[in-house]
Amino acid sequence: MAGFVDEAQIHVKAGDGGAGSVSFRREAHVAKGGPDGGDGGNGGDVWLVTDHNVASLLAFRDHPHRGAQSGTHGKGKGKHGATGADIVVSVPEGTVVRDRDGTILGDLARPGDRFLAAKGGQGGRGNARFLSNKRRAPSFAEQGEVGEERWLNLELKLMADVALVGFPNAGKSTLISVISAATPKIADYPFTTLEPHLGVVRLDDTEFVVADIPGLIEGASEGKGLGHRFLRHVERARALLVLLDLAPSDERPPAEQERILLGELGRYRPELLDRPRLVVGTKADVATHSYDGDRIAAVTGEGVRDLVGRMATLVAEARARIAPSSEVAVIHRPEPEDFAVERTPNGGFVVLGRKAERAVAVNDLTNADAVAYVQNRLSRMGVDRALHRAGARPGDIVRIANFEFEYE
Repeated sequence: MAGFVDEAQIHVKAGDGGAGSVSFRREAHVAKGGPDGGDGGNGGDVWLVTDHNVASLLAFRDHPHRGAQSGTHGKGKGKHGATGADIVVSVPEGTVVRDRDGTILGDLARPGDRFLAAKGGQGGRGNARFLSNKRRAPSFAEQGEVGEERWLNLELKLMADVALVGFPNAGKSTLISVISAATPKIADYPFTTLEPHLGVVRLDDTEFVVADIPGLIEGASEGKGLGHRFLRHVERARALLVLLDLAPSDERPPAEQERILLGELGRYRPELLDRPRLVVGTKADVATHSYDGDRIAAVTGEGVRDLVGRMATLVAEARARIAPSSEVAVIHRPEPEDFAVERTPNGGFVVLGRKAERAVAVNDLTNADAVAYVQNRLSRMGVDRALHRAGARPGDIVRIANFEFEYE
């Protein structure tokens, strides 16, 4: 049976750009036709898009690779290559996208939110693009740009109206199985629930989502007992339902349970203590602890309907405080600077940046016209001045992508 997965890694590979074509017009009665090489097509992008039909990150556990289509090469007679198709990867609402170092790149919280995971490579220009008054027969073209490729960490934070918070074996799974159609594993021992469950609760014309969070233990805010993995599912809940175990299975009195649970929530995220919440005692039918607050017995149904009504009221009030937004977030990463110059350990220099790398991406750097074009383009970009400011001297080796030359 498929399980719930709230952490996964994904490898994304955007499509490569197609290469530009080197071609010249050749027709009868046309002795010296001009260049007519077409451009290569752009590579496809990889997009992560939220989908309410996807409940977990299970799809990436055994099959983490996702790739877009590459653009096709340009051809003669001015025929441009086809653009590679984008790939749309469906993820659950509440997915947080992180870089390998843990930096948050995107937070996909609403239906239809989109994140550009990998950008397709730009297609190379055909030789027809390099025609000028000085260059009447350009015999070079641009190579296609390689599409982005990287690993990303995905983390799911459940989107629920109410999160059930309590110690292990406090009756959370029993309650959600009674008030919704959810079917979590239920047994008379701690840590029966090791993964969150969502249940939809319907009361008259009201409908809301409840999350059964695995039981917390003292020290959960410090990561004990997988505390961080469990607590993060509480973050997005509009309201909290704190369950206190009144049965002999927990030796701590209800007041002590509440103090510890609220303390763990506050240490993990202080703002959780400001979240609307209800506190009830469970297992009233077999209670041994005295408790003056509200009590329920999920097995017998005692107090359950009244609790559901109060939960619905709490959710309605919480929803009213949050202004609805119809906007869909589309997350693009900012374009990097034009280029940067860095010194290498062997005393040379390397020029980094997409714009500089594109400048040297021609198909034949043994061609004199191509070399002259590259040198002129780098000069207009200011690479020569940047190398001089960085301390480059004549004879130093400079590398841009796979192109190396001596600084003059």
